Amino acid sequence: MDTKKVRTRFAPSPTGYMHIGNLRTALYAYLLAKRYDGDFILRIEDTDQERYVEGAVDIIYNTLKDAGLKHDEGPDIGGNYGPYIQSERRDLYKRYAHELVEKGGAYYCFCDKERLDNLRSIQEASKIPTKYDGYCRNLSKEEIQQKLNSGVSYVIRQKIPTTGVTAFDDEIFGTIRVENSTLDDNVLLKSDGLPTYNFANVIDDHLMGITHIIRGSEYLSSTPKYNLLYESFRWEIPVYIHCPPVMKNATEKLSKRNGDASYDDIIAKGYLKEAVINFIALLGWSPGGDREIFTLEELTKVFDPKGINKSPAIFDTKKLNWMNGEYIRQLPLEKFCDLAMPYFKQTVKKDIDFIELANLLHQRCELLTDIPDQIDFIDSLPDYDTEMYVHKKMKTTLENSLDALKEILPVLEALDDWSEDGLHNALFGIIEKMGVKNGLILWPMRCALSGKQFTPGGGIELALLLGKPESIARIKKGIEKLS
Repeated sequence: MDTKKVRTRFAPSPTGYMHIGNLRTALYAYLLAKRYDGDFILRIEDTDQERYVEGAVDIIYNTLKDAGLKHDEGPDIGGNYGPYIQSERRDLYKRYAHELVEKGGAYYCFCDKERLDNLRSIQEASKIPTKYDGYCRNLSKEEIQQKLNSGVSYVIRQKIPTTGVTAFDDEIFGTIRVENSTLDDNVLLKSDGLPTYNFANVIDDHLMGITHIIRGSEYLSSTPKYNLLYESFRWEIPVYIHCPPVMKNATEKLSKRNGDASYDDIIAKGYLKEAVINFIALLGWSPGGDREIFTLEELTKVFDPKGINKSPAIFDTKKLNWMNGEYIRQLPLEKFCDLAMPYFKQTVKKDIDFIELANLLHQRCELLTDIPDQIDFIDSLPDYDTEMYVHKKMKTTLENSLDALKEILPVLEALDDWSEDGLHNALFGIIEKMGVKNGLILWPMRCALSGKQFTPGGGIELALLLGKPESIARIKKGIEKLS
């Protein structure tokens, strides 16, 4: 890594929610800066006013803050290179666009919409690539000045060389070469005085001292034009790191336009933010080795762009669920109980020991939103089908389940020590007396207490949670249903 201080940036457009691919770009930019004690800058790119969404800037701030990606400079905290909102830098872009015209890297274009639409129609009908034909490229100084004096509306276009090759190096994809003849003389400054995204990007990255640019691989095709701008201004070219997309499957990209989940959506589904950040870091990047669980601080110590894969990353929900479960299990019980409490109270109105409930769920929970379905039997016994008493592995039938409950009922009614040890000794006394496998007694008890096949604990744990009166009432109900 160069001895020059590393400065990276995250430059989102305020066009809606923060999707996962966008957040991954921010994460990688943050990790690279922090790995080398550099600066992570937030810049809001709002030049496309038509796509601006009210409240989207706040979503950007809140998401970065919640994810732990603290920026060193930005619109909300300032810095030495502001303003950090592009719409507030309009005069700057205009000045540099005109400077580029003087340097020969750009030119005034006075073509109106009608001519451009007609040009496009002809090119499409001829089945040739649609690009500007350079009509205004070689206007004389006199012609240009005359049109300017007359108030003719204009844009400023980049003057791409018509011959030769433009090459650039990317940390992931290596050296890429593009024939200049295939590039278009794109607009840099629009007729309203606002820059296009491509032009504003280059100006801001240079003026803000950005050393490493991390962005999606969809910008690979635009990078030659960026390089030509840097060369025209005689500016140092930054290090490029283009990341392949995050895909929902083999053929579809994750996209806000397709309604795919945002960061906020994922958190609302019961995922822990630490697990989500860990998961996103591994979407197409590997630290090497088999380890997969990393804190954000640990990621800053091991992140290296060379570990980014050239192939698209698939958003694997099963892996995210697994990873979230790992994070939940690592939580102290009290912390897990605090996080689970809104889900407990959403479902359970009874006065029960919530720490005990948390203890049952702690090692059996992948998502916080799984909790209500796992505990919906506590307040009232659901109306269940007795077929669930039949379990091949436990060797239970309707008949022997009824026998088991009839053996259990008087023992529990007489039990004074309603504790884990007391219940264990009483139930295993029945098992020993009957000379049967554990499941032949404990499975029917679980079914009777919960009305469910899958519960966060076995018969003993459920009896402790429900208490003696409720447990006995449910076992009597089970006998009644099986009789």
